[in-house]
Amino acid sequence: MGGGKSLVHCTVKTNTMSADILPDFIHFLQEPAAYPHAAPDVHLLQTHISYVLLAGDFVYKFKKPVNFGFLDFSTLAKRQYFCEQELVLNRRLCPDIYLAVVRINDEKGVYSLDGPGRVVEYGVKMVRMPEDGMMGNLIKAGKLTLAHLELIVDTLVPFYRKAVVNDHIRQFGRAESVAVNILENFEQARPYVGSSILSQEEFDHISGYARAVLANEALFDRRMAADRIRDCHGDLHSANICFADDRVHIFDCIEFNERFRYCDIASDVAFLAMDLDARGLEAMSEYFINRFIEKSGDTGLTRVLNFYKCYRATVRGKIGLITAHEPEVDEETRAEAETQAARYFLLAQQYADRCQSTIK
Repeated sequence: MGGGKSLVHCTVKTNTMSADILPDFIHFLQEPAAYPHAAPDVHLLQTHISYVLLAGDFVYKFKKPVNFGFLDFSTLAKRQYFCEQELVLNRRLCPDIYLAVVRINDEKGVYSLDGPGRVVEYGVKMVRMPEDGMMGNLIKAGKLTLAHLELIVDTLVPFYRKAVVNDHIRQFGRAESVAVNILENFEQARPYVGSSILSQEEFDHISGYARAVLANEALFDRRMAADRIRDCHGDLHSANICFADDRVHIFDCIEFNERFRYCDIASDVAFLAMDLDARGLEAMSEYFINRFIEKSGDTGLTRVLNFYKCYRATVRGKIGLITAHEPEVDEETRAEAETQAARYFLLAQQYADRCQSTIK
């Protein structure tokens, strides 16, 4: 594979936090000799939930033993299960990228990758993707085209058509079920209300709009009746999309919590549309949605699109606020997180302003 490389399964591309006390097996994996393939330069990246190692033409991701309530990787058995889920679920859209669940073994104090001895950790092995094909980098370079969006639409339409739908999944489309995620998000943002980024008035405006839409139960019932609640991707935005070899790879779906993935198709595509809006690409966002509706036949999507855009923008704004208030982050990261949070909350307000007809 030519050119630069980018991490396949990590939505946080920088190490802003102070270094953890690394597990011994991570020290082992930082050595090129740990791998059965060429890995001349091994790089470790971390998120709050993962250790990710870039090793030659491959990426290895290991889940940290954390429990945040909505995500629980606290035991080896759970980490194994969610590694297996990650592989199965992401192969729906990236069968050639997600290669295998791997083991770290320990035999008499000697670590190995898929070797002898007791299993001390599980991880996921993936193909590394070209850096210049990452959608975010194409946007930054001004190289994203309508042809790229057509590839996305042509991939997503059959994906959603085949996506699992049953009585259990369908119930996640009820207004009361949707409200769980929406209201949880507001509760997580509430401690930061009153800051220069999010005033009480702005918070009340956005949350008031969302609550009013949620009160329109018939709106959500119609989406359920049309079988638009499916086992979706859950995290569909530009950081999780790569173009290579005239194909699009949409990766890093939500594997750790079903209620974030069992959702209205409109919520899924709204995330990418909102992402394009936030980057000043409103015309491309509109083109993407219009082409998706044309090819999927989902004309009812427009009734809930901006509601879900508002939700997705609020999520991103909240994440920016949380990041900005982490004591470990440096000042540059803090300032960038605050700037992003302010932009997303402004966008959420704009969606709320233009969507009043959805309430009725």
